[in-house]
Amino acid sequence: MPDEQSIVFVIDDDEAVRDALSVHLDLAGLPVRTFASASDFLAAIDPDQGGCAVLDIRMPDQDGIALQQEMIRRGLTLPVIIITGHGDVEAAVAAFRSGAVDFLQKPFDEDLLIERIREAIERDRHSRRLSLEVAEIRVRFDQLSPREKEVMDLVAQGHSNKVIAIRLDIGVRTVETHRAKVLEKMGVRSAPELARMKMRLDEGGHG
Repeated sequence: MPDEQSIVFVIDDDEAVRDALSVHLDLAGLPVRTFASASDFLAAIDPDQGGCAVLDIRMPDQDGIALQQEMIRRGLTLPVIIITGHGDVEAAVAAFRSGAVDFLQKPFDEDLLIERIREAIERDRHSRRLSLEVAEIRVRFDQLSPREKEVMDLVAQGHSNKVIAIRLDIGVRTVETHRAKVLEKMGVRSAPELARMKMRLDEGGHG
């Protein structure tokens, strides 16, 4: 089950669809908020809120694809599931290219939608956990001096103190001192742990 912070946002201009999905999601134990338009959703969403968004592809003020792209522009990372009664291959391709996790045509199997929503929520939770981990590592990394960052990079690559000393044109004992400081500041005890941290930073676009 998702945690209490995971909310399913249903954005559809059809009141009957919103009501039906709200009831079905509630029965499935999934917290849900519904919106009749893209603008209402964008005005209410907290950028830090976890969960997923279920978007209708055709709405009066802004269609689901445009809303999806606007979410990306605003840095909203909620996984998106597109639903529509007018779906076609071109729309499906556009949705997936913009990062939608699924595309379902009305009438759809509600149990299948619930399954896809649970998968999307789990994906979102995993992504947010990784982002938090990277942010915590980055705070430690930023405390390193420029030289310590160089040493960390080389240690993470598996180089010995002697090789690092040659590469940086410093003494082996100086490397040992820097290495000890790096491990202490990064909160790890070994080079493999340091390498995993460096990999997380690189995956997050920093390092």
